[in-house]
Amino acid sequence: MDRSVLTRTVRGLWDDDILPSLSDLVAVPAISPAFDPAWVEHGHLAAAIEHVRAWLATRDLPGVAIEVVQLPERTPLLLVDVPGTTGDDTVLLYGHLDKQPPVANWSEGLGPWTPVVRDGRLYGRGSADDCYSGYAAIAAIEAVRAAGGEHARCVVLLETGEESGSPDLPAYLEHLRPRLGDVSLVVCLDSGGNDYERMWLTTSLRGLAQANMTVRVLESGLHSGMASGIVPSSFRIARQLLDRLEDSATGEVLIREMHVDVPENRITEAREAIASAPGVQVGSVPWAPGVRPVTDDEVELALNAGWRPTLSITGADGLPAPEDAGNVLRPFTALVLSFRLPPTADSKAAVETVRKLLTTDVPYGAVVELSRVENADGWNAPDLAPWLRDALDQVGEEVFGAPWRTVSLGGSIPFMGLLHEAYPDAQFLVTGAVGPDSNCHVPDEWLHLAHAARITEGVAVVLDAHTRR
Repeated sequence: MDRSVLTRTVRGLWDDDILPSLSDLVAVPAISPAFDPAWVEHGHLAAAIEHVRAWLATRDLPGVAIEVVQLPERTPLLLVDVPGTTGDDTVLLYGHLDKQPPVANWSEGLGPWTPVVRDGRLYGRGSADDCYSGYAAIAAIEAVRAAGGEHARCVVLLETGEESGSPDLPAYLEHLRPRLGDVSLVVCLDSGGNDYERMWLTTSLRGLAQANMTVRVLESGLHSGMASGIVPSSFRIARQLLDRLEDSATGEVLIREMHVDVPENRITEAREAIASAPGVQVGSVPWAPGVRPVTDDEVELALNAGWRPTLSITGADGLPAPEDAGNVLRPFTALVLSFRLPPTADSKAAVETVRKLLTTDVPYGAVVELSRVENADGWNAPDLAPWLRDALDQVGEEVFGAPWRTVSLGGSIPFMGLLHEAYPDAQFLVTGAVGPDSNCHVPDEWLHLAHAARITEGVAVVLDAHTRR
């Protein structure tokens, strides 16, 4: 490939074609189904699909087939089939168009559905996670062609349920598998790394197990002065149940099924990543004054975030706001329990153990209800083939001017595990433009536009190298 043409093409596409359309996509409130039960009626997921489909229809890709696929009672996905210039195998490029909820407290002048470009950043919900992915995938293919390179058949798959744990993807993978053919490379653009100076390759992703736990002691609230000391507190019972799951002093998860031995190669990679970007994990966190991390050992922090189980309480109900609280012994306490699991842990076994621990021998015979119980396995990448390692070395030298590094991410992309199981011989390039301070899932989410362009160029180099492996 002509490297100068490749670079010029990618940058031109991002400046002139992608940024305007991506900005309009940010404005679509395509909230993932888990957070918008009325997603069908609202139509925002369909609008996001249609927006990207319309943009794709303007691209000059000979023979391209663009299709909206929707199975009954499932979220839609967009499938883009680009014939290869050589070879008969398939590269599958993955991303998603659904978004996290907007949440409050965005900075002045910013908002979840208000795209703002400022200092080389595109602000808005979904800008970094993960609405740019389809644009970047198509731009990489176009750039390879413009620069005189080659690429295999490329299938771009953009789903609309990833932020809900991708519950519909197993059905779609089964439905589409005859059409996908021999997938030899999977490119996922829903990830990132520890800085914006290099390409980061994600080598593992944690799994998840989550549930809503409701502890009920009364049919209705009672005067706390009359009932306390007679009726046990639902909060105290919830606290006791949590003690079965987690050591409150250390944060260690007590469920055996949630622990695995960390592979030695992942420990080595963690050390290399910290050496390349020291201080990033701690420095990018918006600490409250005086708060410190759970340890000063950055390698241990990396392993905690990538290979060890954690429990977070991500929501609650039955607790009025302080200004609304009266002298009432509340009838129930509800908590959202969110576990992150090691990449190789059995999520089904883990969630069943959680169910047993929370519903067996409950203090005072309180009623415990579990709802919205979900689980998904993590993913541990196969070893890199020599051709892919060489291509990444080329990307590091020619595109970034810095060596690529690996990262074990604490987030989950359930589709990677499904694809690895379906295509055990495929190579995986899981990367992306997200950095440690991109604010995914929280206020002020933003995309580093120059870094996204470099990632796009890196993917183009890999697509070309894939044809000569």
